[in-house]
Amino acid sequence: MNTEDTGELILPRSRQANERLHAMIPGGAHTYAKGDDQYPEHLAPVISHGAGAHVWDIDGNRYIEYGSGLRSVSLGHAHPRVLEAVRRQLDRGSNFVRPSIVELEAAERFLATVPTAEMVKFAKNGSDVTTAAVRLARAVTGRPRVAICGDHPFYSVDDWFIGTTPMSAGIPEATTELTVAFPYGDLTATEELLNWYQDEVACLILEPASHTEPPPGYLTGLRELADRHGCVLIFDEMITGLRWSEAGAQGLYGVVPDLSTFGKALGNGFAVSALAGRRELMERGGLRHSDDRVFLLSTTHGAETHSLAAAMAVQTTYVEEGITARLHALGERLAAGVRDAAASMGVGDHVVVRGRASNLVFATLDENQQPSQQYRTLFLRRLLAGGVLAPSFVVSSALSDADIDRTVDVAAQACAVYRKALDDADPTPWLAGRPVKPVFRSLA
Repeated sequence: MNTEDTGELILPRSRQANERLHAMIPGGAHTYAKGDDQYPEHLAPVISHGAGAHVWDIDGNRYIEYGSGLRSVSLGHAHPRVLEAVRRQLDRGSNFVRPSIVELEAAERFLATVPTAEMVKFAKNGSDVTTAAVRLARAVTGRPRVAICGDHPFYSVDDWFIGTTPMSAGIPEATTELTVAFPYGDLTATEELLNWYQDEVACLILEPASHTEPPPGYLTGLRELADRHGCVLIFDEMITGLRWSEAGAQGLYGVVPDLSTFGKALGNGFAVSALAGRRELMERGGLRHSDDRVFLLSTTHGAETHSLAAAMAVQTTYVEEGITARLHALGERLAAGVRDAAASMGVGDHVVVRGRASNLVFATLDENQQPSQQYRTLFLRRLLAGGVLAPSFVVSSALSDADIDRTVDVAAQACAVYRKALDDADPTPWLAGRPVKPVFRSLA
C-alpha cells in the first residue's frame, strides 16, 4: 500500500482524478453511494480495474473489496463464466428491431429460476422496474396511493419515492402526498394505514427482508392484508434476489407476491433488471387483453443480448455451483471474525456487524451507542490503510478464506484505534478531515 511513515494511506492520483470528476460530473460519480463524500477526506480511491474479490486503484494499491458494485458483482469481477457468455454474443449483434432469440432464452431461464413468477420483462436498472410495478399496480386497481415500507432505504430514482427523502427538491408536493409509509414487521400499523386510506392504496412495496429476518408470519400476514384490502403486493428483490436464494426471498420464505423486481446480482455487474409476476397483472402491459393498455416497460436497451447472456450465466452459475450457500458461509466466517476482534479490543458494543450472512453491513456507534459518522470515518480510514475497501461487509463468492482472515486482522487493528478514540471521548484527532456524510441529505 502507498502509505506515509505514519501508516496513513496517500492517494495523489486518485485525489487529482476526483477533482477532475467533480469538474465534469455532478457529484463526481454516477451513483451517489459511490461519491467521495462517502469516504474519508482524500481517501476515495478511483478504481483502475478488478479481478475476483480484489480491485486496484490508479495509485497502484490493491484492496480486498466488499459490497462490490453496490452488491451487483456477487460472483467477483470479470467472472470467467459470465465473460464467456457475454463474448459469445458480442460478435452476433447487441440490439435489433425485433426480439432476439436470446430474449426468449433469458425469460425461460429466469422463470425456471424464479418459478413463483409467471411472466418477466427485462430492463437496465432497478428504478425502471420498481416504477413499472407501481404504475401497473395503480392501473389494475384504479387507485392513486403507493404504500412503501419506510424502514427500507431506497426503491427508485423516480418522483414517487425520491419525494419522500431529504433530497426532494424539484418534486411537486402533490406527487409526494400520494406516497405513504408503513413500518416493517408491524401488521397492525399497516392495516391501520390501509383503513385510513380506504380503497386508495394501490400497492404495498417493500424489501421482503433486509438486516433483520421477517418476524414469524409477517410476510404471510402482509399477503393476507393485501388480498383483503384489494391492493397489489410488490417485493423489491434487488438485494434479496439470488443472495437469499436463487429464487429470491420469495423462494426462501414461501410467500408469493403479485409482482417482484430483481437487479443487482442478476447481471454480475452488467446492466440488467427484471419485473416479474402474475400473468394476469403482467399481461396488462402486453397485447393479449381487452382492458386499457399500460405503458409498462419499453426501453431501447432493455434486451441487449450481452446483458441477458450475462444474466443467464449468473443464474446458471448460482444453481450449479451453490453460490448462495457459499455467500452465506463466507459471510458467517467474516461476521464471527469481526465480532470476535471487536470484542477482544473492547468495542464489541460499538462496532456491530448486522444482517443476513450473505448481506452484511456494519454499524459504528459512539460512546452513547448512537450511530456516528465520525466513528464510521475512523473505521473506514483504518480499513483502507490495511488494504480493505469496505463501505459494507457484503461478500462476493470470489473471496477466499485468506481474504476473510486478512480482513479480520485489519478490522482488529481498526478496532484498537476505535478503542483509543472512545477512551478519549473524541474521535476527531483520528479523522484527518471531515467525516463521511449520509447519502440522503438536503444540503451538499
